[in-house]
Amino acid sequence: MKTYLLYQDKEWIDVKPYFDEKSIIQDLGLRILYMMAAREVIWDGDNVKEISTPDTFIEETMKTVMMVPLETEEEIRYRQQVLRDSLENPEFTIRLYNISSEVLKKWDELGRKDKQKVGYKDPVSNLVGDIHLMELFCDGLTRIKALCQEYEGKLMSPGYKELKNRLDVIFTDKVQESLQQILMDISFYGEGMTVDEISGNKLIMRPHMVMECTLGEGFKLEGFKLESLTSEIKKYRSPASTISKVQTFIHSRVPDSIQIPEDTLLKDDADHLDWGIVRHVMNYCSKFMFRFQKFFDHLHFQTAFYRGAVNLADHFKRFELEYCYPKVTDKGTLRFKELKEVVMAMEQRILPVGNTCDMEDMMLLIVTGANQGGKSTFLRSVGIAQVLMQCGLMVTAQSFESGIFPSLFTHFTRREDSAMNSGRLDEELGRMNQIIEHLGDRSLVLLNESFATTTEKEGSVIAYDIIKALNEAGVKVLTVTHLLSFAQRMYDEAAHGVEFFSAQRLPNGNRTFKMIQHEPELTSFGLDLYDKIVRNS
Repeated sequence: MKTYLLYQDKEWIDVKPYFDEKSIIQDLGLRILYMMAAREVIWDGDNVKEISTPDTFIEETMKTVMMVPLETEEEIRYRQQVLRDSLENPEFTIRLYNISSEVLKKWDELGRKDKQKVGYKDPVSNLVGDIHLMELFCDGLTRIKALCQEYEGKLMSPGYKELKNRLDVIFTDKVQESLQQILMDISFYGEGMTVDEISGNKLIMRPHMVMECTLGEGFKLEGFKLESLTSEIKKYRSPASTISKVQTFIHSRVPDSIQIPEDTLLKDDADHLDWGIVRHVMNYCSKFMFRFQKFFDHLHFQTAFYRGAVNLADHFKRFELEYCYPKVTDKGTLRFKELKEVVMAMEQRILPVGNTCDMEDMMLLIVTGANQGGKSTFLRSVGIAQVLMQCGLMVTAQSFESGIFPSLFTHFTRREDSAMNSGRLDEELGRMNQIIEHLGDRSLVLLNESFATTTEKEGSVIAYDIIKALNEAGVKVLTVTHLLSFAQRMYDEAAHGVEFFSAQRLPNGNRTFKMIQHEPELTSFGLDLYDKIVRNS
């Protein structure tokens, strides 16, 4: 049984994550998103009543899935359709995730990990465990099937609709009834003693077997086969009790009864008859169980992603962040409206300034301008949006359009090597060399104040040589820089496919944190900060 909620034609296997996912997570601050996705927002009307404790499985799932980019528009559209269903029917998503969680938790309690150990060969325990596992699977599938039927007509995505269709084909009403009947018939083997809530009597399941055979030579019984097997609930009585002894005596006087002496080999066979029959029945059911061995694991993992998306949508609402479903375009296009840096919003509890961009047939964007004008925030917002789009999630903007870049790299400034084995420039060049070695056909590189750890002149030369080469190789580059000589040189060359933005600064020195189309600034306006911090202190 396939789940197919993340991909249309495959499960989560043979996936390829970003090359340097650790740097992407660190530079873009994605851990905040993972943490928020793992925490449910509990509402009281339109007000937040409570934030739940984190679900660590959801947190790890979000990290795993978000670091594996989708590579085609069709894959992104398929996942967005399931996402839209999940956000429009959050109760369905939550319940589906909870069912899979409960099944796996109970499966672990039944000793799933113990059975995976080499040398685990207790056949009786295995048989009882298989019966309980069959009950668990049937109950879980029955609940999922009922949930899908409850939301039929509300779920429009191919992912959820096909999941329901596959379940209807494999776990038909007839199969469901047949398995439930089998479990009822052999329940004597797996059920322990219970207590009747009304009478307080101890109850126990007993088998009722009807065997068919023929008489051979010497009146030997031959050709035994099982005619029927059911379970009966009976009041438990100790074998040593008077009533048990009377019942045994009465049965011995019944004409068609067969008494088996306690000290015969036939008695040993009779003691194991029920085990053999039940084992035979469970072997018959093993094919069904095998089809669902991995289903609940896949369902749990894949629904955890959409469960996390539901939580993220609630946090977006909590921080008044508008979101959209991004669109895929060609790699030269980058177009968005009111894009906000979602990590900063969640971490600092503020509503960031939105930015708008309309780049077409552009493969290089150079951002310059005032210090603390929002340039790095702008670059992070684009990087985060790209990651969200490429894993099928929503983006915190009114609209967002971009190409697909499975080879995504970030190159942000780092602290100096604590062991002093290398300087910051050496470290930067080392990371840049790794990026260059792993560039692909569809690559996007985000540079944040790279090569600013040396002199302005040397840094400008390094930046020009590297970025020019990347641009000529067809790599899309977005860079924030204070290397004014580099930016001016690129502007003077007026190369096709290069765009220039600047952090907007008002005449009085105030920053709007807006990026505007503008030629490179010849200053970073550091005196503004001096006036603000030093003279006013």
